[in-house]
Amino acid sequence: MPFGNIGVGGLLLILIIALIIFGPSKLPELGRAFGRTLSEFKGATRGLVNGEESSRKEEEQPQAVSAASEK
Repeated sequence: MPFGNIGVGGLLLILIIALIIFGPSKLPELGRAFGRTLSEFKGATRGLVNGEESSRKEEEQPQAVSAASEK
């Protein structure tokens, strides 16, 4: 299951409650906003992970260069 311990019944209950609170006309807008937010979060997370990997590579390169120059 993609949402951990929440089953199909739990997701259905959440959807029904959201439908009651926000109404059917507001739900598509909320879904789009949630999707954009999730997409931005994933992009930022990838940026952080890629930034860490590139900084590690930059830290390793000077060590390799200095080891080669010592020979």
